Amino acid sequence: MTKGNRKFIATAATAALVASAIAPAASAAAKDFTDVPDRYKDAVDFLVEKGANGVSATSFGTNQSIKRVDAAVFVANVLGLDTDNAPASGFTDVPDRAVGAVNALKAAGITSGKTATSFGSSSEITRGELAIWLQRGFKLKGSADSAFTDISDRYAKAVEALVANEITNGVSATKYGVGQQAKRGDFAIFLHKADAVKPAFELSLMHTNDQHGNAQNAPKLATAVKEFRAANPEALLLDAGDVFSGTLYFNEFEGQADLQFMNYLEYDAMTFGNHEFDLGSGEDGHKALAEFVKAAKFPFVSANVDFSKDSLFDGLVEGTVAADAEDGKIYNAIIQEVDGEKVGIFGLTTSETAEISSPGQVEFKNYIEEAKASVKELQDQGVNKIIALTHIGYDDNIEFDNDLELAKQVDGIDIIVGGHTHTKLEEAVVISENKTEPTVIVQANEYNKYLGTLSVNFDSEGVVTTLDGELVDLAEVAEDAEAVKILKPYKETIDAMQQESIGVESAVALDGERANVRTKETNLGNLITDGMLKKAQSINPNTVIALTNGGGIRASIDQGDITLGEILTVMPFGNSLGIMQLTGEEIVEALEHSISQAPEQNGGFLQVSGLKFSYDSSKPAGECVVSVEVKGTDGSFSELEADQTYAVATNTFTAKGGDGYDVFAKAYADGRVSEPGFVDFQIFTDYLTGFETIEPVTEGRITDLSAE
Repeated sequence: MTKGNRKFIATAATAALVASAIAPAASAAAKDFTDVPDRYKDAVDFLVEKGANGVSATSFGTNQSIKRVDAAVFVANVLGLDTDNAPASGFTDVPDRAVGAVNALKAAGITSGKTATSFGSSSEITRGELAIWLQRGFKLKGSADSAFTDISDRYAKAVEALVANEITNGVSATKYGVGQQAKRGDFAIFLHKADAVKPAFELSLMHTNDQHGNAQNAPKLATAVKEFRAANPEALLLDAGDVFSGTLYFNEFEGQADLQFMNYLEYDAMTFGNHEFDLGSGEDGHKALAEFVKAAKFPFVSANVDFSKDSLFDGLVEGTVAADAEDGKIYNAIIQEVDGEKVGIFGLTTSETAEISSPGQVEFKNYIEEAKASVKELQDQGVNKIIALTHIGYDDNIEFDNDLELAKQVDGIDIIVGGHTHTKLEEAVVISENKTEPTVIVQANEYNKYLGTLSVNFDSEGVVTTLDGELVDLAEVAEDAEAVKILKPYKETIDAMQQESIGVESAVALDGERANVRTKETNLGNLITDGMLKKAQSINPNTVIALTNGGGIRASIDQGDITLGEILTVMPFGNSLGIMQLTGEEIVEALEHSISQAPEQNGGFLQVSGLKFSYDSSKPAGECVVSVEVKGTDGSFSELEADQTYAVATNTFTAKGGDGYDVFAKAYADGRVSEPGFVDFQIFTDYLTGFETIEPVTEGRITDLSAE
C-alpha cells in the first residue's frame, strides 16, 4: 500500500451502506446483467465485488446517471476512507446513509460540496466533478496534451491526470464532456482504472533552504508543515543549508533560535551551507556550529565536507552511510525507511565556501566524485530511491558546482533538494536528456518565505514516473500558536535590540528619500555602496565597483545616533551580496539603463561606489552616458575601458536581472556571478561600526550634464 493511496479499513457499517447506495437491487455479476457490453464487464465486476448492485436483477443501468450522494458513498468505500471518525462536513442535505462517506470525502480534500452548507446530494454527478474526485482521491499524477476544448482551469489538472493514466480519452477527440452527467458504466470504468493505478511507491517531502536566521517567519512555516504533514503523514522534511547568518536573530542567538523551530517541526535531515562556516575565523572558531549540530534532533548529511582537522567536531562526524542515524551526528548519507521503502539522502556543500566564508581547517572535496561515491554506497545497500540534499546552487558558477551539472553528470540521483542560489523554482525541473533515468530538482527561494512541497511516484525499479509539487506562500498562511509561544522570548530580545544605538553617530541626515535615491546621487547611497565595496573586496580583492538600485533604499536616517531599527527600515528586503564579472562595455550598458528614465524616478537608478560617470538626460535613451571613470587603489580615476573585465559588487536581486537589468541577467546566466551571500543590512552595519562619527557627502559620482 503506498502512502499516496493510503487506505483505512472500511467498517462493516460502511460496507452495508454501500451495498444499498447505488440501487436497492440484488447483487449480481456482470454476466447476469443484460445491459453490460463487453467493454464494461471487468469494471462492473469490480464494482459488484465492492458491494454494488444493479438497478434491477437483470440491469446494471450502464447508461443511467448517478447522483452525487450515491457516487460519494461508493468512492469513499473504494478508497477505504474512515467514514466513522471524519469531522462533520457542515452540509445539511446529506441523507443519514451517506453522512459518513461525505464527511470523509470532505475531510480528505476530495470535495468541498456545492456551497458551504449544500453537498448537492440529489444532483447527478458530472464527468468533470468525477474527474476531480478521482484525481484527488487516488492522488493521480501526470499531465498529457489533449485536444479537448471544453476544459476550464478548474478541471484541467484532474482531466490531464485521468488522460495521462489512460483512464479516459473523452467523449470525442475534442471534448472530455465536463458538464455531461457521468453514466453508471463510465463511473464503473473510471473507478476500476483509477484503482488499478497504484505506483510502486510515492514519496512526499517538504523542503526549505537559505533560511538565514529568519526565525520570525517560523510560526507560519510551522502551520504549513503541519497542514502538509496531516495529508501526508510520512512526508520527509529537509533543509538544504544556510540556516546561519543574515538577521539579528542569528547575530544574537547563533542559530539556536532557528534550531528550536527545526526541532519542534521534526526535520529529518539538513546539509551545511556556506554560511554555516561564517564564524570560523573568530576566537571561538566553529563552536557555534558544533553546538548547533549537538543540539539538533535530526542528523546532518555531508558527503564532501572534511571536518577531521577541526577538533570541535570530534565525536560528531560518523562519515558513513547510516541506516539508523543518530540525532546530532554528521553522516555522508543516511537511509530513511518510508512506508517500508528505503530512501537514501546524501549531502553536498559548495566548494566555493573556501573563498566566500571562513571554514578554517574544514575542507571541501570534489562534489561530483563524492556524489558518485555516495550513490554507489547507497545502491550497494539496496537503495534505489536517492535524494541529494545540496547547497551548491541551482545554476551557480560552473567553475565551482551547481545542481544542473550534478544532475547531468551523476546517474542514480532521483531528487535534488537544493539551496545557495535562493532560486524560486515554482515548478520542479526535470533533467532527463542523455540520462538513464530522470532527476528532479527543487529549490524554495529564501528566508522562510515559502515551504517547498514535492510528491513523486517511483516505479518498481526506483525510477521517477510522475511528480507534483508547489511552493506554499507563507505570507498567506496563519501562524501556529505553539510556534508563536516559542518565538516570544527571542522576539522580545530582538525588538529591544532594534531600539539600541549601533554606537555610531551621523553628523548629518542621511538622504534616502524616494525622489532622490531614484534620480541622483545621495550621501546615503554613497555610504551603502562604499560598505558593499569594502565587503566585496574582503572576498575578492579585485572588486573595484559597487552598485545598488535606488529602489532598494527605503528611508532616510536622521542626524544623530543610528539604531539597528533605522538600518532595517532603510534596507528591509534582506538582499544578499553578489560579485559580477563585467566588461566595461556591459557596465556602460547598465549605466544607460540606470538613467534611461531620467529625470523621472526609476527604482533601478544605480547608486555607485568606485566609479563616477556623467550623462546627458536630454539625449535619447541609450545614448545618454558621456563619460565613465573607475577609481584606482591610489584614489585616482581613469577612463573605463570597454574591453576590460571588472569585478563589480551588487545585490543578487539586481545581479539576476531585477529592475530590467538584462545585461546583468546575461552575466548571471553565463556563470559570471558569484554569490558569497552576506545580507545588505549586516554589511552596512558592519561598515558603519568602523567609525565613531560619519559625515558623508555627495562627491560628484553621478552628474547629469543637462541639469547644470
